[in-house]
Amino acid sequence: MNHHSITSQPDSPIPPDNLQRKLTVADSKKDRSLPHIGVVGDTYTILLSGDDTDGRYCLIDMHIPPGGGPPPHRHDFEESFTILEGEIEAVFRGNKTVVRAGQTVNIPANAPHSFTNASNHPARLLCICVPAGLDEFFLEIGVPVASRTTPPPKLDNAAESAMMSKTTALLSKYRTELMKRS
Repeated sequence: MNHHSITSQPDSPIPPDNLQRKLTVADSKKDRSLPHIGVVGDTYTILLSGDDTDGRYCLIDMHIPPGGGPPPHRHDFEESFTILEGEIEAVFRGNKTVVRAGQTVNIPANAPHSFTNASNHPARLLCICVPAGLDEFFLEIGVPVASRTTPPPKLDNAAESAMMSKTTALLSKYRTELMKRS
């Protein structure tokens, strides 16, 4: 039995509608207020932040150029990717799987993983994290860029070292660990 589903919760009335919360409509191509963030050579557009979902989840539109993708890591929240365009090589607990447009992959909490765009064409992913928080991490460590497909600026050695120091300092706050490459 799944102890985390809504059916495993005690029977109780549904709370009243919270009228303080508003409908959110996000358009990554037209909405200039959406943050486009350059992180590890990729561009992440935060479609729905934890502020939009009362912390329940975040939704991120990821533009991954050829060769892009995060280093091996793990965190104690669920993360799923739906590939909209292109393909990625996902490494889950040391096993590599090619995930193509139209497919979705779920990464269980605490499992070591990474992904790489090993193709010659950009990949586009929708990433959902439950609960929210990864959106805040990216905002803290990333560099604002102009659009969903704008590449982040190339960092010189000093800037790259500073970003890595900042990232390392924030990992525990965002319940994330970097793993050694295998």
